[in-house]
Amino acid sequence: METTSSSRVGTQPAETATAPAQPAPQEHPRLSQEAAAAPVPAARRTAEGYLRADFPWYGLDGAFTGPRWLMQVGIGADGSVEHGSTGHGDEPSARGEIATGEKERFAVVVTVASNPLRRSSDGTGVLEATSVSSAAWLAGSGLLAYSWPVQMDHTLRDDWLDQQTEAAWELADALDGEEWSTLSLPVDGEPTPFHYRESEFGWVLAGSTGSGVHLGAYGRGMSAYGIGFSAIGDFGAYE
Repeated sequence: METTSSSRVGTQPAETATAPAQPAPQEHPRLSQEAAAAPVPAARRTAEGYLRADFPWYGLDGAFTGPRWLMQVGIGADGSVEHGSTGHGDEPSARGEIATGEKERFAVVVTVASNPLRRSSDGTGVLEATSVSSAAWLAGSGLLAYSWPVQMDHTLRDDWLDQQTEAAWELADALDGEEWSTLSLPVDGEPTPFHYRESEFGWVLAGSTGSGVHLGAYGRGMSAYGIGFSAIGDFGAYE
């Protein structure tokens, strides 16, 4: 289903500023999970890790006028920054709307460096190149980290999250499957196709930009149909 967004709010210029996920059981093409550590309070986050990257970061464009906040970056085996996320709207808690009934409204943008070759953590081999599937998995597993079925006992959450994260990878590896539709959204002002799906936990989308990075996004309480993305020029709006 091809859908083109035409209901974006506001026309002001983009601001010059442009998850946690459970660690995967195997390295495969999945990315380093430095960004999957326990969430750091927004007040203590800085742009230092982001500024070490050699690729552009993305966030929601200037049509979004709400709060912006930093998350964390993922570091590869060679010490380079591989990916990271920026948040928009209400900063979600570890037990989000699914568990508490609170109406959090947020969208997280995941930027993934386009790397044709990555070293394994033990330095003895290489991993598959990053792809749109990499962005889709990070977005899907990031959304899960902020979801917790209310009827679930705390001690069962890790098992549930492991199972759901594995399912998120399988979905991300089959972007042409029936679980995904196609959504066109602006990236730096240019219409760009994204893979899109919804679930009881929220929505997830993934695509690639003309600037050499893959983009993922996830959210809840905010419509994916009305958002757009732009490169971050200054992290001041996020700190």
